[in-house]
Amino acid sequence: MPELTHRRQLLVLAICCMSLLIVSLDNTVLNVALPSIRKELDASVAGMQWTIDAYTLVLASLLMLSGSTADRIGRRRVFQAGLLLFTLGSLLCSLAPNLESLVAFRMVQATGGSMLNPVAMSIIANTFTDPRERARAIGVWGGVVGISMAAGPLVGGVLVDSVGWRSIFWLNLPIGLAAALLTWLYIPESRAPKPRRPDPVGQLLVIALLGSLTYAIIEAPSAGWTSPLILGFSALAVLALAGLLLYEPRRAEPLIDLRFFRSAPFSGATVIAVCAFASLGGFLFLNTLYLQDVRGLSALDAGLYMLPMAAMTLVCAPLAGRLVGSRGPRLPLLIAGIAMAATGVLFAAFEAETSDAMLFAGYVLFGLGFGMVNTPITNTAVSGMPRAQAGVAAAVASTSRQIGQTLGVAVIGAVLAAGVSSTSYVEGFVAASRPAWWVLTGCGLCILVVGAMTSGAWAQETARRTADRLEVRDLDQSPSTAAA
Repeated sequence: MPELTHRRQLLVLAICCMSLLIVSLDNTVLNVALPSIRKELDASVAGMQWTIDAYTLVLASLLMLSGSTADRIGRRRVFQAGLLLFTLGSLLCSLAPNLESLVAFRMVQATGGSMLNPVAMSIIANTFTDPRERARAIGVWGGVVGISMAAGPLVGGVLVDSVGWRSIFWLNLPIGLAAALLTWLYIPESRAPKPRRPDPVGQLLVIALLGSLTYAIIEAPSAGWTSPLILGFSALAVLALAGLLLYEPRRAEPLIDLRFFRSAPFSGATVIAVCAFASLGGFLFLNTLYLQDVRGLSALDAGLYMLPMAAMTLVCAPLAGRLVGSRGPRLPLLIAGIAMAATGVLFAAFEAETSDAMLFAGYVLFGLGFGMVNTPITNTAVSGMPRAQAGVAAAVASTSRQIGQTLGVAVIGAVLAAGVSSTSYVEGFVAASRPAWWVLTGCGLCILVVGAMTSGAWAQETARRTADRLEVRDLDQSPSTAAA
């Protein structure tokens, strides 16, 4: 990618942020609309889980393929195609006649979405080559998540209460089309000097692993944990994981380069991303259902209740970018782990739902933690790897996020469904959610511990050695070296 003026760099960042905005808005707005979708389409708890997880599951399965494809055939080309497909999927979702169609169209959306965030992050990483500027740009990128969390519940609440839940998908149409046009006009094309070849076997193993694991978790409360169906899908997940661990290291250019994980910061960022987004998915799922189904609030009022969380995320994400750029990722990660663990304890042990003051305190703590955690994940994943593999590295980080959100909704929903199966849904909701909040507390503690372990001098040295090895490998495999 050619060197761009500072003004052009900012324009590229703005266009990339538009893609993150529609993807993030889609998640937050959809959560607000879940109770309305449940009533109109007669969906169970598992049906609501699939409405979210069908999207995140396809994203997680295809992100690495999209990242490597963009490195190979052109990042702008893949990014623009993703915007158009995501917009088409949004239109189809707004027309869905039943739950099964909605889930299928969400998968179309996700196929387009898989071409957006990792490819946009790769474009940003190759546009902002200075580490400090890159960290700040990623901080702005993370701030867009805060904007979507702030605007999503409010805009979604207004639309759901006035027009209906189908209108939430209309938001993506003008933004997606405008971003596609601006991409064609202003983002220069770029490719990796030595992109990876396709890995269809690895791709199928990833789909089998994530799909079977998610299905087993979501359907287990109704089918039974020891039923042949659930045991069969669990066994398939184990076999797929074993296949990945055995097959991928044998390939010269695997879909998942396990050598990336020799870098402690990269491995830590992957684990932290899973835990942080599992917490986000579970937190939004629980609170949306609680506020509307148990407290009886409208979609708009529920969005207003969660505004403190969104506001804290909006404020803290750019601050985390500046902290990462000036002091490294450790401090934001420690703050995030403490805040997110404290949120879980507040709900699990002190019944935060029983008091508005405690409820808002929990929202502020969670917004603080989530706002601090997102930028260190992205910056660590991208900056610790050679620029030639920025697309794949960004895709692994994005995949970890989606895996986390998929598992968060699946596990928390399964815990909730098991707790309310023997009692009234509304009356038993608070008690049934207690174990779920302890799960989220554990996720926060994991962020704290792993963040402390993988952000010191030893960890940075492992990242340097890993990057050196990958660059030497790329040099050895380059066409000029081979010809020589």
